[in-house]
Parts: sequence; structure tokens; C-alpha cells
Amino acid sequence: MSQLFGPAANTIAKASLVGVLALLIAGAGFGYHFVHSPYTTEVGIAKAQPVAYSHAQHVGDLGLDCRYCHTAVETSNSASIPPTESCMGCHSQVAVESSALQPVRTSLDTGQPLEWVRVHDLADYVYFNHAIHVRQGIGCESCHGRIDRMAVVAKAEPLQMAWCLDCHRDPTAHIRPREAVFTMGYEPAVEQSVLGPQLVAEYGIETKRLSDCSICHR
Repeated sequence: MSQLFGPAANTIAKASLVGVLALLIAGAGFGYHFVHSPYTTEVGIAKAQPVAYSHAQHVGDLGLDCRYCHTAVETSNSASIPPTESCMGCHSQVAVESSALQPVRTSLDTGQPLEWVRVHDLADYVYFNHAIHVRQGIGCESCHGRIDRMAVVAKAEPLQMAWCLDCHRDPTAHIRPREAVFTMGYEPAVEQSVLGPQLVAEYGIETKRLSDCSICHR
């Protein structure tokens, strides 16, 4: 009776196993990079808005405070989207004939809000409170990046769970004096490695509690 498998069968079997293993490793690597890529996280991808509002001009050049437009950021879960009236507070006198501002004028005349495109959009199952982060000394730029340099806003950080947990487990690298929360390009007066632990203690931040699932998933 002749053999079912020839002398090369073992070699072929081993090569097949190695090939399958290599494909699994490559697939896992691809999946990891895909999940963390800009295609998924949208980091660095600027989104066009109904009005070409430049944070670089208004915040960077003119020094406009974040709270002028995002009025609820110190008291609410949401930073709030500025109403048309906020825009027209200045533009009823500045650049009143600009064609770029026609959507704003139309919005004011019709009472229809501008439909701003959300850039930082967390999943519905994630609870995030802007006010508590402001009160605990987490600067705007820690999550939003140097917004004062962006002509068109793009995400600066992935805002994925692992990224949030890194800060929740050790906020010392990001925490700053409360009066500096809205400062762009903030530089601590002393080494952050010294200041961070001091402020964590002063603000009564319990890092162990911040790692609890219920903090963000309610």
C-alpha cells in the first residue's frame, strides 16, 4: 500500500503552521494600528465648519478667552456651543460686510442656529464632565491641544479609554493651578514633577477612585 503523504508533507505542514501564525500576528498588528490610526481616532483631521472660524486668529492673535464662546465650561458637563448672538456681539461692528460671515447674519435673521460640526465627539455610553476637569486644574490644551494655533479645529488627542485612564491613574503630568486652566502654552513656575503631586493633594484628587468604571460609565 502506497503512502498517503510524501516525504515533503511534514515540511509543508510546518510551513503552513508558520504561515498561519504569521498571518495571525500580522492581523493583530494591523488591527492594533488601525484602531489607533487617524482613520479611527480622527486625530489631526481638520473638519470644515459652516463658518470659517479660526481659533488661531481669535484665540492666538486676539487673545479671546475660551469662556467667551464656551460659556458653560466651568459649570456644566458640556462646554456649550456658542450661539449666533455670541458671534454677533463682535461682528455687528467688526467685518460686518464680510461674505464669510453671511451664514452668521442669516442665522441671526432667521433664528436658525448654525449647525457646527462636532470635532470632539465621545460615545453615548461615556460620561464626561467639563466642569469637574476645570475645577480640578486640567487645562484645555491637555485634551484639545494648542487650539490657539488651529485655523481649522482638529482633534489633538485620541480620547480613547486607554488615553483617559493614563491621566486618571496619574494626573500629575497634566494638573495645573486653576487660574491657568485656560492658558495656552502654559509653563509651570516650578518643575511639573514637583507641582503635580502638590496640586493633586491640594485638590483632594483620589486617583484610585478615578480608575473605577463608574466614573465614566454610568
